[in-house]
Amino acid sequence: MPAKRIVIGLNSGTSADGVDAVACEISGRGLGMKVKVLGHVQRAYVPALRRRILAVMAPAATRTEELCRLEVEVGRAFADAAAALVRKLRLKRVDFIGSHGQTVCHLPPTAGRSGKRSKKKPLSQIPSTLQIGDPAVIAAKLRCPVVHHFRQADMAVGGQGAPLVPWTDYVLFRDRRKSRVIQNIGGIANLTFLPPGGDVGNVIAFDTGPGNMLIDSMTSTLTKGRQSFDRGGRIASNGRVHPALLRHLMSHPFLDHPPPKSCGREQFGDSFATGLRKRFARQKISTPDWIATLTHYSVACMILAYAWLCDAGRTSYPPIDELILCGGGAKNATLVRQLQNCLDAAGRRVRVVPMDRLGISTQAKEGVSFAMLAAARMDGIPANLPRVTGAKCPVLLGDICDMGAL
Repeated sequence: MPAKRIVIGLNSGTSADGVDAVACEISGRGLGMKVKVLGHVQRAYVPALRRRILAVMAPAATRTEELCRLEVEVGRAFADAAAALVRKLRLKRVDFIGSHGQTVCHLPPTAGRSGKRSKKKPLSQIPSTLQIGDPAVIAAKLRCPVVHHFRQADMAVGGQGAPLVPWTDYVLFRDRRKSRVIQNIGGIANLTFLPPGGDVGNVIAFDTGPGNMLIDSMTSTLTKGRQSFDRGGRIASNGRVHPALLRHLMSHPFLDHPPPKSCGREQFGDSFATGLRKRFARQKISTPDWIATLTHYSVACMILAYAWLCDAGRTSYPPIDELILCGGGAKNATLVRQLQNCLDAAGRRVRVVPMDRLGISTQAKEGVSFAMLAAARMDGIPANLPRVTGAKCPVLLGDICDMGAL
């Protein structure tokens, strides 16, 4: 295998907007890996396909025939995005691809308030995860191996299967002097804490709660589909936080659980948003106030997570020097402004910066991570962090679909 490998990372997040494809030149192995981003394309799902994907996402009931068809159709969408990137960059070769696929159901190990998992679980609580997007379809079109199903191995040894990217965050962004939080604000928000000068075993990461998911869902419903998300936070900027609604949101049991923890549409998806509208139907909350409150809720969940990191009793966790934002929520000016204001009000002198300033665009970051995880898998290097996911041991992440000479 060449010293410098051309790897494409493919990803579609919990919002199911479409596929991000990122081409990277990767050299070195393991923690010594070096990454150069060559290019990035975003390919939106056609509206009919996106509607069908959202319709099968848990906790919705669906038919096996529809899942079977979507496995191939999503695979084609991923393959088309990768092929478009190859054409755009005029790449002469792609050594392999890392494809996360489209998550339609994620059921991590459940934990009680004590954080202890029950040894006996009903069938409905068996830890499991499902990502669709047939890797064979991608491999056949791009004529190279595809690494896929990144979450399953970690969950097989007791882990949450999420977050997946703290290992790559450490490789890319560790600093000798600064303590950093990498805050991804996708449909679900998650953080990676990198203490200054720490080794990979000191990394802490977990889902903080909803990022854009509730905001997007409520925006789409209340605007009757005219807007699928609150672009730039403009709707929220014209609203006020509704106190009773916020108190109810802050009582969600997910916020009480200590890490390791992860969440998804199963907790904060459309059914949860529908329940909120029914519960507060008599309150006559305006659209701007709904969106302002849900935006503040996402911020509040992040602030609670930072408080947990910086608890005075946790002397090994220094205050945060830098907060690096990525994901679609990093473009929500209202959300980012509230986040900075809350940090300032708490007396935290934290520099909040978009990831773009560190050389990786906010939207490309997940694709870069899956390219790196694919490289780790091809190199035989475990890339899960048991302290982060709760897994019993380090494992290789991903299966390899290699169709040989095509």
